[in-house]
Amino acid sequence: MPETLHKHKVSDDGNQSVEALEAHLIDPKEEVGQSNSSNTKKSLFKNWPLMSSIIVYCVFSFHDMAYTEVFSLWAESDRKYGGLSLSSEDVGQTLAITGASLLVYQLFMYPSIIKVLGPIKSSQIAAVLCIPILFAYPYMTYLSGPGLSIVLNIASVIKNNLGVTIITGTFILQNNAVPQNQRGAANGLAMTGMSFFKAIAPAGAGIVFSWAQKRQHAFFFPGDQMVFFLLNIIELLGLVLTFRPFLAVPEQYERN
Repeated sequence: MPETLHKHKVSDDGNQSVEALEAHLIDPKEEVGQSNSSNTKKSLFKNWPLMSSIIVYCVFSFHDMAYTEVFSLWAESDRKYGGLSLSSEDVGQTLAITGASLLVYQLFMYPSIIKVLGPIKSSQIAAVLCIPILFAYPYMTYLSGPGLSIVLNIASVIKNNLGVTIITGTFILQNNAVPQNQRGAANGLAMTGMSFFKAIAPAGAGIVFSWAQKRQHAFFFPGDQMVFFLLNIIELLGLVLTFRPFLAVPEQYERN
């Protein structure tokens, strides 16, 4: 028998029912995605574990940038103004050694520290250790020669590595305070706040340093002692903010 081609007419009602079924299956997912994307920014600001960690992150970022600005000015200023009278070459060498130590520390030492202590305790311990180191900086003016170079390099290496410990710890808290689909927005918000604080830190540090130069014979923290005292105040403020009830942490870190 010859083959015949059969054409079946699909009714309009059948097409409409299929389209309705597809719409029923697809639309709820799309609506959920749209509602989540529209509420992302709003939910971030209501997420106190995220916002508290961002505030701590901004405070320590302000401190680190102010310290970076002050360090070079203080090291190169004349000894009669409380500085170290170092050349730009000496300061650059110290910063190069510090930078190399940061690379080694982050690659080989920090992962082990964070596994043992966690991001919160490691940040708190680092902040506590930074305070006596900063307090000792003005008294380096009593040193000279190789002794000054060795002590300054050791202090700079320890201080900057402790700063990296704090900043990285708060950054880990930020990422763990939000679900994965919100981490991009959360990091953007944190970077915006950090950039603002880092933008005003050099200007503030420069103003304070210039003011301190004019009070070399003051009774209360004369000269550059006042500069490092104020840096310690900011460090202490950041340390206080790492404790409850201000810092709300994700459940996995509640035991730390």
